[in-house]
Amino acid sequence: MSITAEFSYLLPMQEKPRTYLHQPPAGIERENARYASHACRVNDARHGHDTRLDVEGFRLLAERSEVADFLDWREVRETYYRECADIVRRLTGARLAIVFDHLVRAREPGRPALGFGREGDGNKPAAVGRVHNDYTDASGRRRLGVQCPGMDGMRWEGRFAILNLWRPLVSEVLDTPLGICDARSVPQDDLVACDIHYKDRSGEIYLATHSPHHRWYYFPKMTRDEVLVFKSFDSAQDVARFTPHAAFDEPEIPPDAPLRRSIELRVLVIY
Repeated sequence: MSITAEFSYLLPMQEKPRTYLHQPPAGIERENARYASHACRVNDARHGHDTRLDVEGFRLLAERSEVADFLDWREVRETYYRECADIVRRLTGARLAIVFDHLVRAREPGRPALGFGREGDGNKPAAVGRVHNDYTDASGRRRLGVQCPGMDGMRWEGRFAILNLWRPLVSEVLDTPLGICDARSVPQDDLVACDIHYKDRSGEIYLATHSPHHRWYYFPKMTRDEVLVFKSFDSAQDVARFTPHAAFDEPEIPPDAPLRRSIELRVLVIY
């Protein structure tokens, strides 16, 4: 089973893409990249075999959370961080799981065109409609030293990875699910490093150029008792390393569908 949906891909360009998620300095464009929407087939991942984190790059788990209020940062940090670290250790067998940030996103009223997921001055996280991966090879390796001072990700010989955990905060996702691309269908040449500038820091992510060979999946009607785990970076070379993803609007959204809200959380795992 599948549907057809629109995904926003980077158009090829000569210079390195950059985007400001806040008001940029005078005389500088908010972003220098251009994008094109492509209609893509999105397969229903609930049908067929279970996907694998080290093969396709993603896995859906039934994992109920004890968190009562995901907008309570203290409760999220004290309860949800522990829950997610436990999930990741069980899933991967890693000896250490370090949760290092989270973000609650909400689909905007009126469902405007999906962009980079920030409104105005960047303080209102929204659904991200551009095909991307949260880390590049370089920024993924740098994250090890950020979380574990004294450890150099460029030289570290042991395996480490960064995982994303995505959970809906509505009873059922009907309007803007998360699409995820089979890591095996995205060669390195399709990924383009992009500088992302926040008010207080800068980072680097991968954007993706379009290919008809990309294989897209989603899990229809995800609930808040499910969590989608996917790979953002892996230092190992023989497994899924990067899993491009993006939010998309379903072709036929029920008029009374609640706006999607979700929480995403990142975990550094050391094997």
